Amino acid sequence: MDEGSDSRFTNIFKKIFGSNGQHLEEHILDAKADGEIESDEVSMLLNILDFDEKNVTEIMVPRTDMECADENATVQDIADIIVSQGAHSRIPIYRETRDHILGVVHAKDLLRPLLEGQDDMSIIDLMRPAFFIPEESKLDAVLSAFKKEKQHMAIVQDNFGGTSGIVTMEDVLEEIVGEIADEYDEERPEEIQNMGDGIYIVSGRVPLDEICEKCRLDLDSPDVDSIGGYIAAMAGRIPNQNEFFTFDSKRFTILEADERQIWSIRVEPLEGV
Repeated sequence: MDEGSDSRFTNIFKKIFGSNGQHLEEHILDAKADGEIESDEVSMLLNILDFDEKNVTEIMVPRTDMECADENATVQDIADIIVSQGAHSRIPIYRETRDHILGVVHAKDLLRPLLEGQDDMSIIDLMRPAFFIPEESKLDAVLSAFKKEKQHMAIVQDNFGGTSGIVTMEDVLEEIVGEIADEYDEERPEEIQNMGDGIYIVSGRVPLDEICEKCRLDLDSPDVDSIGGYIAAMAGRIPNQNEFFTFDSKRFTILEADERQIWSIRVEPLEGV
């Protein structure tokens, strides 16, 4: 797969400012310290540095979690999957197993048959070609391929032609700009929830200065901006659910996390303090 302009941009970006990513990261953090760039811009720039090193398998939806339908499905079956299971607007169609993807059905192609009362129409009649990428693809190559082929979702294949998972344009862009929510996503709770008795449930995305102010903490780091990033930096990795850490006379328990980031944390005072 041709990596395209995005990979070239990343390489040029690194050559201009330093011989490796570490040097460039230092330039970015220095610019932030000098007030030349904002925190959100820092996060995006640092994400771009890793963009050509991340593999698509790190962000894809694995095959076990894919919302699919077999070739015998009807228009109504696909509509039910999209509406009831909160699936993507594009549903892969397979024959016998998920390793044999025949094509993809787009939600908007269901409108006409549903309006005309043809809800029992075979989905094969509406199927579009699927777009495939190898699982060794880097994210910059995936983004270039999406742009070149005018695609928004790809089937990720292993070296034997089997299905590893699916990835969308949104998944890729979120690696740069952070999570992208829309009106169909479930409403998230408040970023900082006061549970009483000095206990807070906080989002991992909450800025350090904000949580320090709200929860009376004294935490600081020149390298990260969020409480989730701070805990991950202190741990040297993304912690697992129910792990806890102690900072500034408070216990921080990980309530929700995945392989990429910490989503929510319980902050509470230590007993006897």
